[in-house]
Amino acid sequence: MKVVIVDDMPLVLTLLRHLVSKLPDCEPLCFSDPLEAMQWCMKNEPDLIVADYDMPQMNGTALLEAVRLCHPDVPVLMITSSSVAELRYRVLHLGSSDFLTKPLDNVEFVARASNLLAAHAHYKTLSSRAEALAGVVEQTATEVVNYQRTALLCLSRATRYRDPETGAHIQRMAHYCRHIARNLGLPQDQQALLLDAAPMHDVGKVGVPDAILLKPARLEPYEFLIMQQHAAIGHAILSRTRSPLLDMAAQIAYTHHEKYDGTGYPRGLAGEQIPLVGRIAAVADVYDALTSRRPYKEAWSPGAAADYLVKGSGSHFDPVCVQAFLEGWDEVLDIQQQFSDDQQDPLRNGRAA
Repeated sequence: MKVVIVDDMPLVLTLLRHLVSKLPDCEPLCFSDPLEAMQWCMKNEPDLIVADYDMPQMNGTALLEAVRLCHPDVPVLMITSSSVAELRYRVLHLGSSDFLTKPLDNVEFVARASNLLAAHAHYKTLSSRAEALAGVVEQTATEVVNYQRTALLCLSRATRYRDPETGAHIQRMAHYCRHIARNLGLPQDQQALLLDAAPMHDVGKVGVPDAILLKPARLEPYEFLIMQQHAAIGHAILSRTRSPLLDMAAQIAYTHHEKYDGTGYPRGLAGEQIPLVGRIAAVADVYDALTSRRPYKEAWSPGAAADYLVKGSGSHFDPVCVQAFLEGWDEVLDIQQQFSDDQQDPLRNGRAA
């Protein structure tokens, strides 16, 4: 362990060097100039600093302030010839770990220095363990999130075998959601979470009967009521954990068919009663449904679908989300091209409810 000794009196330096040399595994580093001592400390990591308070170039107050800037946790043992209690109080308040007065009691100095070194060594051991534990926790958290993403991907693929909308729809819708979130100024981590969670918006369709889910024509009113249950089913599937990813996926599944004016389903939420991720997903999902070909309709042009969003702004859709979607229109078109149905899996037929 490295012990920095700072004193402008050569005799005191020699004495302190001798005393520190008696401590096990300690290397004394002596400086008569406090500025040189500080320059060394700025480039190295001391385990203990022993310093005289009364020095011509830098007194104990200035030394402590400089030390604490670069080494806030290194113990400092201050030594002074003054017996004034107020001085000791001030130095201790400034961050000195301990205080001794001259003339030094050699036995007391060795004991106090040894205790400070032992405490600092224990602190460094705990810090190393804490860093290692933090690394393990971070790695474990990353693995858990990756497992969740994998599980959602598998669930998404399983859903597509029942609901033969294309995987491209899921990809486009998720990227549209991130596009909106980015333009709304959401943090990067929320944008990434939304990209992973949005593909689960229709997972509840696994609970819809095939006769309705796969019907190649428009649904009858009673059939549409049954289809509407997929929002609540999706929420029930995804909402039984405390995972931020699955929690967001559950919110999207539950609320992406709500309408801004309160006429949507399943709960008739209105305005900001609808979670922001649900309002974002509503814009992304409807736009992609309109611009996709289905057995019961042709695909709309991007411009016509954009006009529909604008007309529905304030009634069906959150106006802020619509505006965010239309910003950077070239990116919307790029997403549409990148994840086109022709470039994705062949499950082409299906229903957008």
